[in-house]
Amino acid sequence: MNPTFKCCSSLYDPVVSPKPIQSLEHTDESTLIIVRHGESMWNEKNLFTGCVDVPLTRRGVEEAIEAGRRISTMPLDIVYTSALVRSQMTAMLTLTQHCCQKVPIIIHKENAEAEIWSQIYSEDTKNQSIPVVKAWQLNERMYGDLQGLNKHETAQVFGKEQVLRWRRTYEVRPPNGESLEMCLQRAVTYFKENIEPQLMAGKHVMVVAHANSLRSIIMYLDNLSPQEVIKLELSTGVPMLYIYKDGKFIRRGSPAGTKEAGVYAYTSNLALYKDQMLLQGNLSK
Repeated sequence: MNPTFKCCSSLYDPVVSPKPIQSLEHTDESTLIIVRHGESMWNEKNLFTGCVDVPLTRRGVEEAIEAGRRISTMPLDIVYTSALVRSQMTAMLTLTQHCCQKVPIIIHKENAEAEIWSQIYSEDTKNQSIPVVKAWQLNERMYGDLQGLNKHETAQVFGKEQVLRWRRTYEVRPPNGESLEMCLQRAVTYFKENIEPQLMAGKHVMVVAHANSLRSIIMYLDNLSPQEVIKLELSTGVPMLYIYKDGKFIRRGSPAGTKEAGVYAYTSNLALYKDQMLLQGNLSK
C-alpha cells in the first residue's frame, strides 16, 4: 500500500497560518512523470548530439521552467536524470517551480569519499529536500561517428533513407554507435532495477532524460512493438504522466499537449492533492 500523499510543510508557517490541511487518505497509486530535456544548443543547430554533453538554449531554459509549472502540484519524492548536463539543468529548473519548495539535492555515490562528503546531518533538512539521482544508463543514445555532424548535411552525403535508417530503425546502428535496441537494454534495465521499485514502494518519481532513452522506457511502459516505438515523437520540455497502480502503468497524459489540461488526465487522488496544495499555498500568503 502506498504511503499517504503529504502536503508540503514548507508552504505555511504554523505560528501565523491557520491549521494545516489534513493529509490525504491512503491510496494504492503512485505517479511517474517523464520529461525530455529542454532544447539544447545542438538541437538548435540541428546537430547529432548523442552523448556529447552540451547545455540548454534560452528556449530550453524556458521550456524547463514551463514544464515545472505544469507539474507544480504533482506529488514528488525522487528525481532521476541522465549524467548529461542538459538533463540535469532541465530537472533543476523544473523543480524551482514546484509548490512544495523543496530543495533538489544531487546524490553523489561515485565513490565512498564522495558519498561521505555529501552527507546531510539534519533530518529536518532532509525532509525539505528532493534527492536527484544521476545515471549514465539514462543517457541519450550514442550516435558514434555522427556526433557533431549536421543532420541535413549528413543526409545530403549519405542519402535521406540511410540517415533515416540510422535514426529511426530499431536494430540498425549508426557507424560506431548504438542502435535503439542497445539503448533500450541499458535504459530499461536501469528502470526495472532502480526506478520501478520506488514506484512499487509508493514513491512518486520524475525521470528527466532524452528522446531515445525515454522512447525505450515508454516502449516498456506501453508495451510497444519495435515498429511502433520508432514512430514515437517526444517534444522537448513537455511532461508526460503515468499512474502506477495494481502493478500496471497507465498513461494519463500526451506529449502533444500544449496546456496542463491537455497534458494530464487527473485521477481523483491527484485532483484532491492538487486542490489541497493550492489551498495551502493560498493560506501561506
